[in-house]
Amino acid sequence: MPIKIPNSLPAARILTQENIFVMTETRAVTQDIRPLRILILNLMPTKVDTETQLIRLISNTPLQVEVELLHTASYESKNTSYEHLAAFYKTFDEIKDRRYDGMIITGAPVEQLEFEDVVYWEELSRIFEWTKTHVHSTFHICWGAQAGLYYHFGIKKRLLKEKLFGVFPHTVDYKNPILFRGSDDVFYAPHSRNSTIDIEDVEAVGKLKILATSPQAGVYACMTAEGRQIFVTGHSEYDAGTLAKEYFRDKERGLDIKVPINYFPDDDPQKQPVVRWRAHANLLFSNWLNYFVYQTTPYDVDKIQ
Repeated sequence: MPIKIPNSLPAARILTQENIFVMTETRAVTQDIRPLRILILNLMPTKVDTETQLIRLISNTPLQVEVELLHTASYESKNTSYEHLAAFYKTFDEIKDRRYDGMIITGAPVEQLEFEDVVYWEELSRIFEWTKTHVHSTFHICWGAQAGLYYHFGIKKRLLKEKLFGVFPHTVDYKNPILFRGSDDVFYAPHSRNSTIDIEDVEAVGKLKILATSPQAGVYACMTAEGRQIFVTGHSEYDAGTLAKEYFRDKERGLDIKVPINYFPDDDPQKQPVVRWRAHANLLFSNWLNYFVYQTTPYDVDKIQ
């Protein structure tokens, strides 16, 4: 898929090396095609890694996509340089008058805080409200999913006694869900979080359909009618080594962190991780882009309501 991103974004070089067709701004201006506008609100501390992971996944369809990156103005990132943010990211005030075919809201390592105690919660609440009128389909990930469910439906998160950390099996529970069309009966996805949402709380909201669950990880995916809002509690976008980085980082800090489940062969951190979730991740994002964005969004993006 030709994916349009800034010429000098680090992801462009990485994805080109992976033989992914990256269309830089210079070439895109020569084509008379209405691309899908996808906005990514990146709340993760490792922004370059996350933007590369997500762009890699949304490049796995024949659709042309124009990606814009968004960061919060009310919180200054400690792990991403000001120069990178200034060059490639926008703030909400810069884009609030635009409309988008799709939007991705990432997770964030703040799940142990109450939502209202997160420094950018007020700004994020404005963005959540804005998505209802300016985005055709919004895809929420991990803490972003928990925060979205809390803001839109009042569903509270619950702190876990032990961090949910590893790669877990899931089943598709809803009959013939389009988001999981072509999925195996059992699929794997990574999780890395200290909080969860209870299935009973989701079931109590009539506007939400639970699509997939896990005995260990609980609710994995749910959505509103027609997929205008999609919530996924795992990190299907993670690279092969992402959980390993988190594990070794926490070990170096002297934290009590256990080996991620179903990840290292024989639970031996010295062995290369086994990737069990790549096919599911590509299918998940391509289904979202195809069925919930491309096939239902207005041709004139400004008509999104």
